Amino acid sequence: MVKILVYPSNSLILADLVARFGHEPLTMMRVIRRKIKEVGIDSPPINVTPEDPKRGLKYAAVDVPSGVRGRMALLDPLIEEAEAAIIVHEADYSFGCMGCARTNELAKYVIRNKDIPRLELVYPTNDDEAREFVRKIRDFCKSLTSTAEVTA
Repeated sequence: MVKILVYPSNSLILADLVARFGHEPLTMMRVIRRKIKEVGIDSPPINVTPEDPKRGLKYAAVDVPSGVRGRMALLDPLIEEAEAAIIVHEADYSFGCMGCARTNELAKYVIRNKDIPRLELVYPTNDDEAREFVRKIRDFCKSLTSTAEVTA
């Protein structure tokens, strides 16, 4: 089983596809759940720990808007854990909106520069494209499974 970072990282559809094809989807919901459930955080929904700003500063300078640094702080554990990635471009808002164009650019840049297998797709606009979209994800997941078996 390979840990696959899905982007948009809050896409339930993409996470479900990755899980159905036998891998672990790395999603924003998982990070947020951990923050909410974590013992020792006194004031949800703030949930900011002393480590969070440091994680955000790892990717963006101090003068970058705090929203970008905050989102990157949440994405950091996913990026660090990722063994592969699937990035969907031009996704419909209902597919998983990340809400910040600058964070999207930065996150995609960081993911692309990480030395991991990566599949980049354009969001489908009709039934034929949707079938091809799912087929490409399935084939990518299968290729990761065969690679993982060889190295094990």
